[in-house]
Amino acid sequence: MGGSMGRTVGDGLLKAAETAVAEKAALIVVPSSGGARMQEGILSLMQLPRSIIAVEQLKAAGLPYIVLLTHPTTGGVTASFAMLGDIQMAEPGAIIGFAGRRVIEETVREKLPDDFQTAEYLEDHGMIDMVIPRNQQHEKLGSILLMLMHKAET
Repeated sequence: MGGSMGRTVGDGLLKAAETAVAEKAALIVVPSSGGARMQEGILSLMQLPRSIIAVEQLKAAGLPYIVLLTHPTTGGVTASFAMLGDIQMAEPGAIIGFAGRRVIEETVREKLPDDFQTAEYLEDHGMIDMVIPRNQQHEKLGSILLMLMHKAET
């Protein structure tokens, strides 16, 4: 169950967004998840729209929302807040998607490319902005924040 999205994740994301708005700060999220915590039933599923509300609060305030996708980021997390960033970054080789490869192949009745759902595949197909190795993420995030926060101030 570790890494799944339950009520506590939704609460945390809402609180982080509220704090960012109150402090006029950017919000950076770093998801790594296998999906929603189905053991919580409807409480888990309700975190998807709650997380979107949190992102909308940031956007309404004109504040940057940056997502750094890690391995894996799948399921309901991908279907909600993980794919709504103003900037979408990912670590190399991260698996990112909603449904698993086997489920998709069975549904579409086709073999998918070997690199399907990797960060590199998503970048090549315009789903994310950049793939950045961990040792370069701090510097890249810093330069992006300088640019976006300066723009937000003017």
